[in-house]
Amino acid sequence: MNTISIIGAGIGGLTLGNILKQHQYDFTIYESAPEIKPVGAGIMMAVNAMQVFDQLGLKEKIEKAGNKIHRIVIANESLQTISKTEILELETKYNSCNVAIHRAELQKILAENLFPDSIKLNHSLQKIEKKENYILDFENGNQIESKIVFGADGIKSPIRNQILKTGTIRNSGQKCWRGLLDFDLPEKHHQEAFEMWGKGKRFGFVKISDKKVYWYACVNEKSFGRYIEIAEIFNDFDPLVLQIIDATPDENIICNTISDLSPIPKWYSENLCLIGDAAHATTPNMGQGACQAIEDAYIIGKLLEKDKDFNTVFEAFQSIRRKKVDYIVNTSRTIGKVSQWERGNSIRNFLMGMIPESINQKMAKKVIELEL
Repeated sequence: MNTISIIGAGIGGLTLGNILKQHQYDFTIYESAPEIKPVGAGIMMAVNAMQVFDQLGLKEKIEKAGNKIHRIVIANESLQTISKTEILELETKYNSCNVAIHRAELQKILAENLFPDSIKLNHSLQKIEKKENYILDFENGNQIESKIVFGADGIKSPIRNQILKTGTIRNSGQKCWRGLLDFDLPEKHHQEAFEMWGKGKRFGFVKISDKKVYWYACVNEKSFGRYIEIAEIFNDFDPLVLQIIDATPDENIICNTISDLSPIPKWYSENLCLIGDAAHATTPNMGQGACQAIEDAYIIGKLLEKDKDFNTVFEAFQSIRRKKVDYIVNTSRTIGKVSQWERGNSIRNFLMGMIPESINQKMAKKVIELEL
């Protein structure tokens, strides 16, 4: 029998594994994929996540594998700045900076820091039942009994669906292409995350290593559903955008619908707890989806330092984390709508440009400050 099982070896599950290892707990992570491979190409680890990695002794390794980002810029289709958030001051305060990195690199660093037998691949959870302990049935025919279960199994979480029987996935009405390529970005963009807002669409890019650039293109499906070519949709944007799209091999582009999870009443049951997207999936507009899963793992670790009773920890965990994740889910959803307005864009851009830097800094601080 396992004492602790973590379902899902995404960034949240792997971070939780690293936290439990640091606290000398025995655990096993079960991952449905036959190998840990990247989904979504690039990712930004914000200052809150990097503070957690610092405490795990992984900060420098992640910084080395990725690219440090010191500012976030929102611009119009012609690359004219609408708003800019400099985060150097916050970096100094928290001794960490934003790092853009390939998902596969990050997962590899997190997985390699665990004991090799901690992760069982090719274990897709089919059924979970609560008896005296939890009985986990996997598609490969294996059955495991486990006392404590963590569901780090994503927005479509089988654990949430079968045990807590709750959760509505909300379609944002937007779809997003994500791409990865070797590209020489103009030097002024090397240390920034850059996003352009157009009519019903936006395009963003960030350098994630010496040569690699990650980009994303989001559109309102009702307006652009008939278009097949991304370049056709973004032909009114600065030529740099079309250069990036045209230089990306087709096999390096993926497309997904953007969704989130409507807030669920409870993230835990007896001896079981959801973390990350399984509990509070958010749209990607604040770059906080994986970062909030990392924060979840961090808070669980901090609570276990004070109390060894997992059920007490799970209750305290939700009570500490609820307000912040609800704020992020709601704010991210709003940003997604505003950034893809189809009318009144010049007024929106003007008003966005009027927001003082201090307000942007205050919002960034609220997001990146750890709660314990």
